[in-house]
Amino acid sequence: MGGSGGFFGSTVEPGKLARHVREAEEKSQDQQYVTDVNKLISDLLVAANSRDSQAVQRHLDTIKEALSKYIEGTVDTIFGGSVSKHTYVEGLSDIDTLVLLNNSELSDLSPKEAKAYFVERLRERLPNTEIVEGNLAVTVKFTDIDVQLLPTIKHNNGYKIPDANGKEWSHINPTEFTSELSSINKECGGKLIPTIKVAKVIISNLPEERRLTGYHVEALATEIFKEYRGELTPKAMVEHFFTKAADSVLTPIKERTGQSSHVDDYLGAKDSLERNIIASNIGRVARRMANANGARSADLWKKIIED
Repeated sequence: MGGSGGFFGSTVEPGKLARHVREAEEKSQDQQYVTDVNKLISDLLVAANSRDSQAVQRHLDTIKEALSKYIEGTVDTIFGGSVSKHTYVEGLSDIDTLVLLNNSELSDLSPKEAKAYFVERLRERLPNTEIVEGNLAVTVKFTDIDVQLLPTIKHNNGYKIPDANGKEWSHINPTEFTSELSSINKECGGKLIPTIKVAKVIISNLPEERRLTGYHVEALATEIFKEYRGELTPKAMVEHFFTKAADSVLTPIKERTGQSSHVDDYLGAKDSLERNIIASNIGRVARRMANANGARSADLWKKIIED
């Protein structure tokens, strides 16, 4: 046994051996940290998916039946918001469905007048259900769930809906954005939709005046992941979104549906004060993620998600 250099052999220096052991331990810790964070995000998605889309659809069918003489039909399978795109998150969502009003006389009315007509018809047909009229949408408060509806009027080959201020009509071609979102989601192995949901949850924790709209988050994500070649894991994709969004939000995104000139007109022109405030908040989230990575702390990631 003497002179053999021990179990590891005489060619391995003690310093190198210690370094190899340390690197192996660090790699194991890194892998465990990534696993823990990905589980946190997966658990978050379970909660985010808790909205009962089947219940929403049942109530939409009820509304459609109640208003059958007044409406042509719902177009939630074409456009219709977060539920139809599977990106709904409580507290940061958009419209559940567009309701196409089938009354030629409405085409000459303002959005406010058309919405008032819609609310009146709803209250006539659903007298025991609370109906809330918002700036753009109408919310029907069923006992188990709220459903948001946007009155829509058919126009030429498309539709027209109220603009961001609710004062004028905007013309839309509803299939284009949803098709693009679906295509990019497919290219990302079906992981883009979950990433959008997580991003919405984190953004919903920000003060209301510093949040992006749900539709804006979706539009940013389609831009950011259009040619994504990184890891298709929850942690990697959420980090990529916030890192890129901090810069992307400074520049207006062209509206693909025709609803307005840009998705994010509500934030003003390029590099506006409002955009810089939003960018600063998104950048702060990205830095918190980087700090959590540096500390290998899943607890810090949990605080990002929950705070």
